[in-house]
Amino acid sequence: MMQDNVAAIEEALHKDLGKARQEVAVQEIGSVLTGALRAVEHLEEWAKPEKPAVEPWKASWDVTVYKVPKGVALIISPWNYPFVLTFNPLIGAIAAGCPAVLKPSESAPASSTLMKTLVEKYLDPEAYILVNGAIPETNALLKHRWDHIFFTGGTKIGKVIATVAAQNLTPVTLELGGKSPVIIDDGADLQLAAKRTLWGKSLNSGQLCVSPDHVYVPRHLVGEFKEAVKKAYAELYPEPALSTETGWGKIVNPTHHSRVKKILEQSQGEILLGGEIDGDKRIAPTVVAGVKPDDALMQEEIFGPVLPIIEVENVDESIRLINEQPSPLVIYAFTQNEETKQKLITKTQSGSLIFNDTTMQLAVFEMPFGGVGESGNGGYYDKDTFDIFSHRRSTMNVPYAAEPYLAARYRPYTDEKYAIMSGDLRVKIPEQ
Repeated sequence: MMQDNVAAIEEALHKDLGKARQEVAVQEIGSVLTGALRAVEHLEEWAKPEKPAVEPWKASWDVTVYKVPKGVALIISPWNYPFVLTFNPLIGAIAAGCPAVLKPSESAPASSTLMKTLVEKYLDPEAYILVNGAIPETNALLKHRWDHIFFTGGTKIGKVIATVAAQNLTPVTLELGGKSPVIIDDGADLQLAAKRTLWGKSLNSGQLCVSPDHVYVPRHLVGEFKEAVKKAYAELYPEPALSTETGWGKIVNPTHHSRVKKILEQSQGEILLGGEIDGDKRIAPTVVAGVKPDDALMQEEIFGPVLPIIEVENVDESIRLINEQPSPLVIYAFTQNEETKQKLITKTQSGSLIFNDTTMQLAVFEMPFGGVGESGNGGYYDKDTFDIFSHRRSTMNVPYAAEPYLAARYRPYTDEKYAIMSGDLRVKIPEQ
């Protein structure tokens, strides 16, 4: 499906988001294709029944764990990466044997229309359908009982989904977002940090759940970091970002455009680079310096091409500021210091912790992707997606021949049977 329709997918995403072909090829089509091929390659391994190690006296019980489908799934996906965030969860559902209903966002109409056509052409309509529409259609779907709901989107709607699911005790995977910070440490390569941070921020015009949201920079490095950002900005945007030559994407709709524009205008920081606004469609990549922790840009996830720089004393202050906020989807840290790395591992919480780059965790299918707390729950990707849509069904077959070993469990109870059954209670724990 993906290979046959590259041009159509590129065109749809250009209509909806102004995405450059390179971003579409790598981050949308390539990601889905890789996920599908890996599922084909590893499915037998993932689905193979497990034989847990058991105590010797249970060895004859044939203890087995089977991976069985949870049932019918509802997959609700957002507008910012419509193909990958719809079809990569679906790959896991298909692999696990679950039928599914897909509900893409109405905010990317060209993409959702194309996806409906492709699903009806390539997938079994008895098992997989796509429903287009807005809030009424989503509400209608949520009235049904599902065996699993997989939602990707914002925290506000995520709470609604979780509340509705709770009425039927439906398990839910929530892939949300949050303000993912970048930490600059002493000794970091500032030029590389600036370039990789700006690159990550530029993807889909900042409309990416793991986009670098803001940067914490030690005060004694701020001047040098600003110069590094200016140099990196000039390399990435040799022409004005809003010129047609750059292929700079648009904010998805006037409502989101107005929101980003408003918080940028309310900021007390100083625009270091960018700041140009094109009607109600595009905003140039913008770097804002001198931003305080209580600035308008720091009140919610920016989800747009604006990057605040916040001065801190050191990494410890960065950690304190991060821990005062809900756990982010990802923390990025540019550091070569092993002590700093361990400090971030042990003293912060986030869905992911990435050192010395931004957004590249999306290319690693071998580890789970997901949030924690307000940034979501339930990691997926590759086998983890298969696991989400699978139920680990335990079985065992206790042979008749085991009866002599089970005799002490039966009534009438006696002191002798108690001594046999409670033997483990008297085992002494070795001293450390």
